[in-house]
Amino acid sequence: MSRIDQLIAEGNKKAMAAKRLVTDLDYYLSACQLGITVTALGLGALGEPTIEKILHPIFHDWGVSDAWATPISYTLALSLMTFLHVVFGELAPKTMAIQFAERMTLLLAGPLVLFGKILFPLIWLLNGSARVFLRMFGVQPAGHEQAHSEEELKIIMAQSFKSGEINQTELSYMQNIFAFDERVAKDVMVPRMQAMSVDARMTREEVLAIIDENNYTRYPVTQEGDKDKVIGFLNAKELVTDIALGRSTPIQSMIHEIGTVHETAPLQDVLLKMQKKGVHIALVIDEYGGTAGIITMEDILEEIVGEIRDEFDNDEQPDIVRKSENEYVLNGLVLLEDIETQFGVKFEEDFGVDTIGGWLQVQQFSLEEEPVPITHGRHVFTVLEMDNHQILKVSMSLYAAEEPEENEEDED
Repeated sequence: MSRIDQLIAEGNKKAMAAKRLVTDLDYYLSACQLGITVTALGLGALGEPTIEKILHPIFHDWGVSDAWATPISYTLALSLMTFLHVVFGELAPKTMAIQFAERMTLLLAGPLVLFGKILFPLIWLLNGSARVFLRMFGVQPAGHEQAHSEEELKIIMAQSFKSGEINQTELSYMQNIFAFDERVAKDVMVPRMQAMSVDARMTREEVLAIIDENNYTRYPVTQEGDKDKVIGFLNAKELVTDIALGRSTPIQSMIHEIGTVHETAPLQDVLLKMQKKGVHIALVIDEYGGTAGIITMEDILEEIVGEIRDEFDNDEQPDIVRKSENEYVLNGLVLLEDIETQFGVKFEEDFGVDTIGGWLQVQQFSLEEEPVPITHGRHVFTVLEMDNHQILKVSMSLYAAEEPEENEEDED
């Protein structure tokens, strides 16, 4: 329909007839069915007797008796007409319509509309009779919807990519859009443990040292170093500009109000809220009102367009790094659902965790013990790096399935 609307906007008159077809698809499918049925009946009524009359004298000249000539000629006539009707009347046109959908639609839309007008009374009568018949059994006629479900759209996109209609980047963007609708704030936030903040009591020199070390633009500002008491955020550009201009504005005067979102808030709602307020950072709170982490506009946009890197991200590593054919290094914050999608691993246990790091913490049972490799299906997960109790890096390796040993032949 979108392509037809585009052709109409370009002034294509044939597209007007095509739009009439697709907006009243039920009626014109009935018209097509009527044409097919009438054609089949006409071929049967006229073609088969004609061919039979042509073959009957030939069988007579060959000395075939009338008792055999009649059924043989009728069978051959029926077979030939069926072959011609199916191949040239059904299969070949249908294949052409699939291969050249737009061209065939524009070519045949006009004649089909005209056919529908001429036989309107008959089509109306047949459609009405079919509806009455269906209502006798309590069945309501269904329309032909143009809408597609999300799964159908994913299949269409995958097929379009295979046929070369869209490239890998476009396919990735559209797949990310569908996944974006299912994500919540805690899936993409910077966790509390990794969130870099500044204290409201710090001097300008102390704040500058933190900015120089981390190269972030915005920093949450806490009271007494408590991340559960975030009073706002500080924009590093504003502070550096103030210093460059020789001013001495107090740090407290540069603290801006910071919005809050719940960790289970859908990402699309968070994005709309940040767009509406014109902010690039928000505080993520948990069910107890404490700080779960922070979320930035960049974190949200990366879910759609992929990793965004700037001149300060040279040392930043991707969340999933391939070391060899069967070994990967994962960031501890990689979501379980992303691992399931990319590697086919199934995490059927529901421990209330979302990341591979959290899953491994549950598997270890006790954080006092030394981490050991965890075997899950055909995959082995090993903790590579930890910060206190937080798992930062994980090794995931795939081991080959053991082949069954061949039974030794019994000696005679």
